[in-house]
Amino acid sequence: MMQVCRETNMTYQALKFYCNEGLVPNVKRDANNRRVFDERDVKWIKDLVCLKRCGMSIQEMKEYLDLCLQGPSTIPQRKVLLERKREALRALIRELEDSVDYIDWKQNFYDEVLAGKRPYVSNLIRMEEKEASAF
Repeated sequence: MMQVCRETNMTYQALKFYCNEGLVPNVKRDANNRRVFDERDVKWIKDLVCLKRCGMSIQEMKEYLDLCLQGPSTIPQRKVLLERKREALRALIRELEDSVDYIDWKQNFYDEVLAGKRPYVSNLIRMEEKEASAF
């Protein structure tokens, strides 16, 4: 199990949790009752890691797994589920890009203030009050 953890970049606890939740079906056990993963298991675990990174909940992963186990007839349903995640990720990317744009704008503002190219204006501090309190 530790080898699979290294290969999939998962913690032992996370992999054990996924197994206990039934997200890694048909895992074999050796004579000492330790889980034994084959190449197909490892590929599926890597898929689970990706689905988790995509923001899928455990319940959504179980739903996806259930559809996969039913065979090709559920491909249209799987596509719908994945498309919903894709759209959510695209929305998150747009939000993150807006956040980066804000930080770039603010950094440029501070650079211009420090260079004396523009006066400092704050939405939090009224400069008249600050100047008056200096006297």
